[in-house]
Amino acid sequence: QGWVHRVRWESKKLLFIELRDGYGFVQCVLGGELCATVDALELHRESSVAVTGALRRDARAKEGFEVAADYWELVGRSPAEIENVLTHESNPDILLNNRHLVIRGTKASAVLKMRSVITQCFREHFFGAEYTEVCPPTLVNTMCEGGSTLFKFDYFEEPGYLTQSSQMYLETAIAAVGDCFCILPSYRAEKSSTRRHLAEFHHIEAECPFIDFNELMDRVESLVCDVMERVEKKAGPLLKMLNPDFKVPKRPFKRMEYVDALTYCRENDIYKDEETKTHFDFGDDIPEGPERKMTDKIGEPILLNRFPASLKSFYMKKTDDDQRLTESVDLLMPGVGEVVGGSMRIHNEDELLAAYEREGMDPAPYYWFTEQRRYGTCPHGGYGLGLERFCCYVLAQLHVRDVCLYPRYRGRIRP
Repeated sequence: QGWVHRVRWESKKLLFIELRDGYGFVQCVLGGELCATVDALELHRESSVAVTGALRRDARAKEGFEVAADYWELVGRSPAEIENVLTHESNPDILLNNRHLVIRGTKASAVLKMRSVITQCFREHFFGAEYTEVCPPTLVNTMCEGGSTLFKFDYFEEPGYLTQSSQMYLETAIAAVGDCFCILPSYRAEKSSTRRHLAEFHHIEAECPFIDFNELMDRVESLVCDVMERVEKKAGPLLKMLNPDFKVPKRPFKRMEYVDALTYCRENDIYKDEETKTHFDFGDDIPEGPERKMTDKIGEPILLNRFPASLKSFYMKKTDDDQRLTESVDLLMPGVGEVVGGSMRIHNEDELLAAYEREGMDPAPYYWFTEQRRYGTCPHGGYGLGLERFCCYVLAQLHVRDVCLYPRYRGRIRP
């Protein structure tokens, strides 16, 4: 039982059906009177059918075997118009408007299956390292990454937001369960329409007590490599179909400080402004284009670290040797760019209160976050990984939209 993926008439009395059931594909052969029916003559792609017959080996079949049908039944008809809904010339809007049909394709369905495998491997990694999975709320009354990307809504006559990150709630959980993680949607009202931005994405976040900055970077590196190894072992053939050149990155990853990245860009003619040939200065954010150009030129994963405090969120711990910098890190992957962002957190209450004041934030809604520093504080750090970007790297997909079931971004809220 399944859906007709392809139909091919060899003659008036010989019909080949490639059947898809969500687990795989099989060729079914209908001959003689089985073809001499109205249902057979009007059979189109995406019709659902039930076929009974003998399974036999045949080297000519794609899977190495086929079903010689003794009986078949049309379960659900698909009209002839299906042949014209999607073509090789269909533009991105048509493909996204008909995403419910696109995901039935060979490549799109394989991507969805691999995304499931990748998510499973993340959980296996965390459980294998004795992390506890927790489920923070996604309807919140605080911001984590700045107000410009907040989705606001009315929450029973109170202001509410869709969460930008579950990090703050994870921080409160470490005193209860130790190392912990979550896999939940996060939301950003991004004005960007690049190939790596979404308004809704799945965020794999973790928080760890009693670690230092070097251990945090070690954990990010371990996570990425271990998950890739698990994925390759669990679903190698499907992975290689989508990304024949896939290789688990070599360890250790290159560690580059922000100031060294500025020097690299200057020495390799990677500019802040291509037209004016303006170089980056200390305190400048390195945007997606130059960042990706640098990463692709280096050609290996980079743990870019020690960013200026002016570029990072209020809760990030400053470095002991230079108060202008933070113990922060971004993992940059060739072809994709930033996949992971993490930092050590401020664990001193007075420092956190000063950070609120510096950012002009009212500390009152964050009392529960602040009190984490009052009742038994400890050095701790964590990170967030964008699942869609990670999938793009592993599966060699150009656009984050292609690894979503139904992507959400500026201008797209249907279907």
